[in-house]
Amino acid sequence: MERKTTVETPAEACYPNAMNHDHAYKLLFSEPEMIADLLRGFVHQPWVDELDLSTLEPVASSYVSDDLRGREDDVVWRVKHKRRWIYVYLLIEFQSTVDPFMAVRLLTYIGLLYQDLIKRKHWGNDKRLPPVFPIVLYNGESRWQAATELKDLIVNMPGGLSDYVPSLKYYLLDEGAYRQEDLAPLKNLVAAIFRLENSRTPADMLAVIDNLVEWLAMPEQARLKRSFNVWINRVLRPMGADFPPSSDLIEMRAMLTQRIEQWAKEWQRQGKAEGKAEGRLEGRLEGRVEAKVQTLLKLLTLKFGPLPDWAERNVSTAGADQLDAWIERVLTANDLNGFFE
Repeated sequence: MERKTTVETPAEACYPNAMNHDHAYKLLFSEPEMIADLLRGFVHQPWVDELDLSTLEPVASSYVSDDLRGREDDVVWRVKHKRRWIYVYLLIEFQSTVDPFMAVRLLTYIGLLYQDLIKRKHWGNDKRLPPVFPIVLYNGESRWQAATELKDLIVNMPGGLSDYVPSLKYYLLDEGAYRQEDLAPLKNLVAAIFRLENSRTPADMLAVIDNLVEWLAMPEQARLKRSFNVWINRVLRPMGADFPPSSDLIEMRAMLTQRIEQWAKEWQRQGKAEGKAEGRLEGRLEGRVEAKVQTLLKLLTLKFGPLPDWAERNVSTAGADQLDAWIERVLTANDLNGFFE
């Protein structure tokens, strides 16, 4: 009999409201430390090293045209590069599908921003407009495949017509394309977000929260810490309403640790109930063993992430008594190899 096991990861289980997700991101990226870490950690270009990140300031709504102000999920900052301002336009994109015409959208949004800067005479002494650095921050299951340059969306015409094609390129941050092992060594707040979003196990989430507790310990970081609390509560709150909101990262960690134990017990109870029901319906021991196998596979995946083939084979071929012993051992196991010893 073929068995297909589906286990929901912590991050997959915690998106009850996409609108809250977007707004929580905007709240985080309304903090200068987040923009600074984004530029330092993920934009590897020489001009970034020349920025005076202490001059970072948000572009208030009064700077932005009515049309642009309606884009609630976008964040605009400016920062000094030597004696000139550079504008950083961060578009937060959490649609379920990739927008193939993102470059066209950004052309419109940046054009609106430039119109407003012209209206307010926010230009240099030479009456030239400041540069705008557009960033698309994408969080989706599929990898981003859309063109990042506008010219790639326009038919190439001969005879000089291509000289009149507008030029625009955006910088893509595709969260799911970053590997956990590359992000983990970075002391970077944006990297911490990506790690939390891509967490495969509760242990991964706890490790990131431990980092945040350490990095945001200073009193002057209280507001940023609150922003992270809001984001974690809204976006990564496991199992919905029975996980009470927290106003402190340390409290959040304690509740998450407790919830991991509850998950394990719930899976175990569910497995036993399924086994009894299966036994009544089928009248066979096979149903109860199968339920225990499913329960243990779910518990192990929840704690250690996707299982290697050898681990699944061990579970699938075990007897009922061995499965019971292993189910009880899940909570205290430190690693997969030690679990099966």
